[in-house]
Amino acid sequence: MKVSDITAVVEAFAPLRIQEEWDNSGLIIGSPNDQVNGVLLAFDCTPELVDEAVAKGCDMIITHHPLIYKGVRHIGPETPEGLAIMKAIKAGVAVYAAHTSADKVPLGVSGAMARRLNLQDVEILDPDADGGTGLGCIGYLPIPMTGEEALGYVREKFGLKIIRSSKPLETTIEKVAVMGGSGGSEIAAALKKGAQLYICGDVTYHNFFTPEGFMIMDIGHFESEREIVDILLAQIRKNFPKFASYKSEAMDRSNPVHYFVV
Repeated sequence: MKVSDITAVVEAFAPLRIQEEWDNSGLIIGSPNDQVNGVLLAFDCTPELVDEAVAKGCDMIITHHPLIYKGVRHIGPETPEGLAIMKAIKAGVAVYAAHTSADKVPLGVSGAMARRLNLQDVEILDPDADGGTGLGCIGYLPIPMTGEEALGYVREKFGLKIIRSSKPLETTIEKVAVMGGSGGSEIAAALKKGAQLYICGDVTYHNFFTPEGFMIMDIGHFESEREIVDILLAQIRKNFPKFASYKSEAMDRSNPVHYFVV
């Protein structure tokens, strides 16, 4: 098996051509012609993840977030990024990311959020020119509910410890928009399409000053996107059922954001 055989499967599901201009989805470390005996999937590429891949005999890693977003001026062990790069190159581990390429397909990140909430009549929130891909999803709750009821529903469906929210609506909510990861850029699209509730991650303080009849929930970056790892793993196992493919054993503990009750 070659790196190119694995990436072909991932890219059939999440084509690189649809990624956002600023993104760095694709093969980040390694050659398409490198031999692969096993692949490890996770959310972020950390030094610990590279160690886990080596221990499992995996010479390829696939993550959602790219290990390298922009140009790197220095590679050294002083930063987690630099150390992960050094470890991967030294061990001969190829590193690949499916980021906005996996965000923008209907069965990807936002689609998984919509399915988890059992939204009905789901459409792409901010479609690309071809209409078949794009950022976010929008649809209808299975039953109308108040803001307080929606908070409980979302918390249960995503298994959340905490939700950051604007003031809960007292009126009933029917139409909901979702966006995995940082969601500030799609607030205007959610409002334009008539969403009463917008669920995403990583919105800033001022976004919580919402217009009348509109509510925002920030459920966390990791929490909103984590399901994509299982989705990508399923694509590989469907195409290569006898190939050694794993999800990181530390996946559930890999969120860099920690919550404390004091």
